[in-house]
Amino acid sequence: MQNYKDLKVWQKSHRIVLKVYQLTNGFPKSEVYGLVSQYRRSAVSVSANLVEGCGKYSSNDIANFFQIALGSLHESEYYNLLSKDLAYISEEEYKNLEEQFREVKAMLVALIKTVRNK
Repeated sequence: MQNYKDLKVWQKSHRIVLKVYQLTNGFPKSEVYGLVSQYRRSAVSVSANLVEGCGKYSSNDIANFFQIALGSLHESEYYNLLSKDLAYISEEEYKNLEEQFREVKAMLVALIKTVRNK
């Protein structure tokens, strides 16, 4: 495929990871092994699966890893909602990340379609 660092979708997903880490630093200590761990893991999984997909040779393998990244993105969206509902993040922080998730999701869906049609 190509260098993952050149993918705009990877760049945007990496920024989300950094934001999730920043936000979760302020979560209650009781959430360290719960929500903080799960939220960070799912956010990292988006970027990591994009990286792994870029290291594969066949279009099917690449698309499968990109599909896993999309699933992890959906999981992260839920943790964002849960974080807001538990009042761990503000409405503004929630909406900001939600917009970033939507943007990355659209890019990922388009990328998956492109790779599968090769």
